[in-house]
Amino acid sequence: MSRYNKKSGIPDRWLDYNAVGQRLQGTRFIAFKVPLKQHLNRQLPPADVFGPWELLDALNRENLELGLIIDLTYTKRYYSLQDLPESLLFVKISTAGHEVPSDNTILCFKRTVHRFLRDNAENDKLIGVHCTHGLNRTGYLICRYLIDVDGMDPKEAVELFNSSRGHDIERKNYLEDLQRGPKRSNEGMEESDPEPQRGCAVCRPCDDSEERQPRFSSSRYHRVPSATPTFFVSVSSPVPLCLLPPAGLPLPEETTTAHITVLHVMPSSPAPCSRLLFIHLWELLSTRTNGPPLTMTVSGVEDPPAQI
Repeated sequence: MSRYNKKSGIPDRWLDYNAVGQRLQGTRFIAFKVPLKQHLNRQLPPADVFGPWELLDALNRENLELGLIIDLTYTKRYYSLQDLPESLLFVKISTAGHEVPSDNTILCFKRTVHRFLRDNAENDKLIGVHCTHGLNRTGYLICRYLIDVDGMDPKEAVELFNSSRGHDIERKNYLEDLQRGPKRSNEGMEESDPEPQRGCAVCRPCDDSEERQPRFSSSRYHRVPSATPTFFVSVSSPVPLCLLPPAGLPLPEETTTAHITVLHVMPSSPAPCSRLLFIHLWELLSTRTNGPPLTMTVSGVEDPPAQI
């Protein structure tokens, strides 16, 4: 049972479901519950946090790459394009809960999937689908596609979804329609509608609350003078995920010191991060040809080089 009321913005029963399922074997589909924007995740203990970046973390651990998110929720309050990494495409198909999706909704879903598979035939990027819990509307439309387009047996499609998601489709009217209802027409599936949008987030956001700060030894965490430019980065091996400001931003000629704070280190990154990595970061950041020599300090990782 959910511990949060409606005023919190956390969806009812959202905590009762696994965040991410497994890839549906033999398909490009993966189902998950709705990822939440940072404002909502701040209300949750760290173990329950699940947003767009945590979604990518979970898939990275399985060596899976997500290419498209299809959002079936009937609201826009859980996250926006500004919260999605720019590596992801996004399509919103507003789908009311509890009732079997309309033929127009089904066709829109088929068009979105067909277009992505056509445009990504040379790679293995996944199609992520979610409603609120990533279960009923999500399961219905994925199974409907497998039945209508791929010719899969209805019972096999439902069993495949349930075993992959880790939860069983609950709505009896959905199951009845999938198992005994008519197949829907695929006519018009080749049309390209709707147009996918791309996420806008260049970099993982930093949570400024005390309890979410990286747990580094205080003796190794540098305090940076306010006059020193500070660059915030997320690091993955062997190159940075992102840099703020963008790599190549010229520094004022009068700048003699600067600081890099590492906000997030991907699980695949070596610990401690190598000195060479930070040399590379500094080369990316510092492009000026004039001015005095620069001194860089680093914090946010264990055993950082004091200066480079």
